[in-house]
Amino acid sequence: MSEKEGTVLVTGASGFIALHIVRLLQREGYKVRGTVRSLKNEDKLKPLRSLCPEAKHPLELVEADLTSDAGWGEAVKGCTYCLHVASPFPNAPPKREEDLLIPAVEGTKRVLMACADSGTVKRIVLTSSISAVHGETTNAKGRIYCEEDWSDVNSKALDAYAKSKTMAEKAAWDFVRSLPPEKKIELATINPSLVMGPSISGVVCTSLELIKRLMDGSMPLIPRMYVALCDVRDVAQAHLKAMILPEASNHRHLVNTGHLWLQDIAHILRNEFSPQGYFIPTWPAPYLALWIYSFVDSSTRLILERINQTYTFSNQRMKEVLKVEPRKAETTLIDTVHGMIECGVIKRSKHYKPK
Repeated sequence: MSEKEGTVLVTGASGFIALHIVRLLQREGYKVRGTVRSLKNEDKLKPLRSLCPEAKHPLELVEADLTSDAGWGEAVKGCTYCLHVASPFPNAPPKREEDLLIPAVEGTKRVLMACADSGTVKRIVLTSSISAVHGETTNAKGRIYCEEDWSDVNSKALDAYAKSKTMAEKAAWDFVRSLPPEKKIELATINPSLVMGPSISGVVCTSLELIKRLMDGSMPLIPRMYVALCDVRDVAQAHLKAMILPEASNHRHLVNTGHLWLQDIAHILRNEFSPQGYFIPTWPAPYLALWIYSFVDSSTRLILERINQTYTFSNQRMKEVLKVEPRKAETTLIDTVHGMIECGVIKRSKHYKPK
């Protein structure tokens, strides 16, 4: 492990993606400081404290919340880099758009302002989303979306989450461009597709809920939905590269493994885990059945407009600039399930074979 100069701040350190980033940074020899909403929540702090026992520098944790100014000045003090990962991610459509927009946009501005005022932060890496590239439920046939594309925040085909990610990222770029010369800082963004992979904390975030439902029988029929996915370990690597590579500065970076129909995902999991005592359904779900079920389960409303739609995203910059070669989708999906079984999120069958 090589020692690196400077301290790296990781916001929202207890989150699914952030945990992988913190562990990677510690393994690489960086001094890491992480923000959490509360230093009293031991359930969330426990995975952080045991992330990297061999780390040369112990993880420092500070309390800071995106909805408050308190703590951010202290959080960024003396840091060379800031990886702003913290972000709200809904399990269901919010009752009001403002419930997502305000924390996302104002929280991002709050973090960037603290970085600009610190006098030490050289570069910020913002975790955005593929939803800020093309989050609309409409699609231009045959088009491959890339870093030059932006979601239209005025489109009725854009849901509240995609709108919040787009507005937050745009606010970040506008903020950095408006800084006076004496406060200039560099910005790079990571725009991942649906993030999967092994969970460190055992908490199932929204992006993993899909796999959990396939495995535990709560999704008996499979919606005809096209999924762009990536591996959380590749996302962590992308953040590290975007932080240190000169050519990454002032650019967006899509992180995407590839695209699969949800039914193909079900078949991959069935082939791997059926011999291990798990039943994974592969029957297609009629649209009418999904529409009716959406009145019972509000999370289903998030996918209704995407049924039968295909979306294609580039990963050229990820591979050529960041030099991150994506893992195979099959590996990511299988590791996702193993991680949830090992954490107890999915019940361990009698025939389960640990990886």
